[in-house]
Amino acid sequence: MAYPRRASSQQPRVIIIGNPNCGKSSIFNEITGGLQEVSNYPGVTVEKKIGFFHYEGENIRVEDLPGLYSLTPYTDEEIITREEILKSDVGLIVDVVDSLNLERNLYLTIQIMELGKPFIIALNMSDIAQKRGVIIDHEKLSRILNVPVVKTVGNRGEGIEELKSYIHSYIRKQSIWVPKHVTYGHEVDTVVEQLSEFLENKLPDNEKEKARWYTIKLLEKDYKLLEEIKNKISDSQELERNLESAIKELEQHENEDSTVIIAQRRYGFASGAIRECVSYTGEAKQNITDQIDNIICNRVAGPVILLGVISSLFYVVFKTTQEWKWIPFPPEWVSPVELFEKFFENFALLFSFLEKDYPAIHSLLSDGIIGGVGAVLSFIPLIFVLFLLISALEDTGYVARIAFILDRLMRIFGLQGRSILALIISGGIGAGGCAVPGILATRTLQERKDKIITMLVIPFMSCGAKLPVYALLIGAFFQYHRTLLMLTLWALSWLIALISAFILSRFVIRGEPTPFVLELPPYHVPVLKSVLRHAWGRTWMYIRKAGTLILAVNIIMWALIYIPIPYQGTKQKSEPQGIESSIAGILGRTIEPVTKHIGFDWKVNIALIGGMAAKEVIVGTLGTVYHMETAENNENNQDSLSVNLAHHKE
Repeated sequence: MAYPRRASSQQPRVIIIGNPNCGKSSIFNEITGGLQEVSNYPGVTVEKKIGFFHYEGENIRVEDLPGLYSLTPYTDEEIITREEILKSDVGLIVDVVDSLNLERNLYLTIQIMELGKPFIIALNMSDIAQKRGVIIDHEKLSRILNVPVVKTVGNRGEGIEELKSYIHSYIRKQSIWVPKHVTYGHEVDTVVEQLSEFLENKLPDNEKEKARWYTIKLLEKDYKLLEEIKNKISDSQELERNLESAIKELEQHENEDSTVIIAQRRYGFASGAIRECVSYTGEAKQNITDQIDNIICNRVAGPVILLGVISSLFYVVFKTTQEWKWIPFPPEWVSPVELFEKFFENFALLFSFLEKDYPAIHSLLSDGIIGGVGAVLSFIPLIFVLFLLISALEDTGYVARIAFILDRLMRIFGLQGRSILALIISGGIGAGGCAVPGILATRTLQERKDKIITMLVIPFMSCGAKLPVYALLIGAFFQYHRTLLMLTLWALSWLIALISAFILSRFVIRGEPTPFVLELPPYHVPVLKSVLRHAWGRTWMYIRKAGTLILAVNIIMWALIYIPIPYQGTKQKSEPQGIESSIAGILGRTIEPVTKHIGFDWKVNIALIGGMAAKEVIVGTLGTVYHMETAENNENNQDSLSVNLAHHKE
């Protein structure tokens, strides 16, 4: 049934929050399906996800906020999330909680309770918790917190319908939940009540309901929030005096810093709730995840296994897409990449009737568009299989282990531990990423020095845009050693990045290293639907890029190759003719004296010029050049671009 994507503007906002790695995005994806919009929050590079779902005649909008551990923010994402949570138009919060790390996750939940806003708990990964011997009585937890608690398995869609039902019930005003009032013990509660009463009398009417929450944050010495509150009240000096007195009274009574006191009380509340509703079986001892990690994360075995995983990745990609000829294509059997190549070759023949009367249009269609873009799109099977395998690796939880394994090595070269994640996103796992989201990922780094160094070395990673170029060259010159050559290029990208980071951190951008705390999620068996969705999403981005940016640049490059520059006077035999006399040909020949020392001729130089816009254009431009050269020489050459390159080298 078709329905409009827009929800009613009168609806209260529904937001999804949770700790990083709690499965929040899986919950969001299952709730919204394909009805999602992605943009950035105003003025920052933090990603904003909005989705929609239809339930009993109501079109409901939900937002997926960046993950955070606490409402005391440090990173850009955490600041954005707290600001969004505090907005008055937020009606319902869906708090996704990791069942395996319940006490730590409940720390954020308790802070939401302090706000007094209605919320639902999605008790995620409940299946894994049960397998590991952790039995959670979600109904008792619901009674303790006085909010709905739904057991979910995000990557399999379990519990999602119940979540939708609760959200719909709230939207229709059929159910309103007031979370339980959080207490911290008599002495702390007394100080909180006194200071919050003072704040309530001073704050504007639309802020009065937040007085108690503001008080607790001020007692935690959240000085950024203090500055914000001072701008909202008339007598800021009186506030500072009262706050100083409250903190002094609290710390003298408890003989502890007020920040620690509040944190201890929250964890005490969480611990009490867990004692009431969580039980453990005999299976809750050392689990399979710990046993696997003893091998996977071993100092010696870990790097060896990592090399084996990456080698296997490349081996499977090349074997299934370029070497195994398992698709019937009369009169022969072909590989998936060859199938795409032959499709575009035959597709170009459909426009052969234009060659005689409209040679320019024929050349544009067959050489510039089909020959150029087709050369890029021919690698779709290779791209898809690579992304499929990488998505499966991510789904198992192994990618987080790669960061752990490489952490010690990274620190030797002056990179912060968290930089690993940005490098992995950029293509650190076998040419499957992109530099743009990798650079965006550096926003999680707290130190400016770490951000700058990481951003500067990210372009050395083997991103997905380089993969078609690598595959083309390897297929042309090293077709019997594909896996070894791809593994070598991958290792070289890391080596160059690390050496560059070492030089930058020692001689250019200096500073003290910051600690790195990494959460290792439990291992999962990859869910086929989730893996296929991620692989297709990334492949579609590649196709969309080929149909927009790469298409536009290829048309420009075709024009530069097709349009000749006439020579003045009489033509000499030595003067360039045909493609060589085009604008692109002359540009390529101009820089040939420099590039010839590394084996690049004027044709390759033309591709390099086009590659300045996008790396994939190198493949498309080479396809255009060789198509046009074949037509110029009146040859009927049906060989692939890799074969043509190999013959040209000979």
